[in-house]
Amino acid sequence: MLDQVVWVAAVTVLGVLEQAYFSLQVIYARRKYSVPPPATAGHPDFERIFRAHDVLSVMFEMIRTRLALSAVLGFLYVHGRYQYFHGYAKSAEGSCLSALYLGVDPLGSLCEVLGLIQLD
Repeated sequence: MLDQVVWVAAVTVLGVLEQAYFSLQVIYARRKYSVPPPATAGHPDFERIFRAHDVLSVMFEMIRTRLALSAVLGFLYVHGRYQYFHGYAKSAEGSCLSALYLGVDPLGSLCEVLGLIQLD
């Protein structure tokens, strides 16, 4: 039981640190492209970084409370988010889709597990 709690805590802390990293990337992009703080539009590269951060922030809130069910899926989800962020920030030509699927597949599996648990 204790090792399960440790893994869940590790995934949660890793996810929070990753979210902080994404926020810092938005701050650096604001400085680099001279976009003042409440604005969300400006240079196209800034907009991609900001949108990636925004999408992942919403997804993180959905998964944060469900990480306790599966640490392995949680690690895959966190890794997929990292890959998606960097793929989306670099190119809007679809290079981030495989990483998005890596992040969404564990999320879908987790939802299926939750659905099965609720059926019992």
